[in-house]
Amino acid sequence: MKVKMLVSVAGADYALAPGDEHEFSAAEAKNMIEAGYAVPVAAEKPETAAKKTLAKETR
Repeated sequence: MKVKMLVSVAGADYALAPGDEHEFSAAEAKNMIEAGYAVPVAAEKPETAAKKTLAKETR
């Protein structure tokens, strides 16, 4: 689960400052959110290209 940090946190594999986003296991993320250290980040939808419609040329 991806969370956005509200406080500085450091672990064996990471050092995060307030505002940093990081992927944690669901259990660890839940603990950080409940403790007030982080907030969940909404899942982003992948950006897709819009198909262009070309106007017909008339002469």
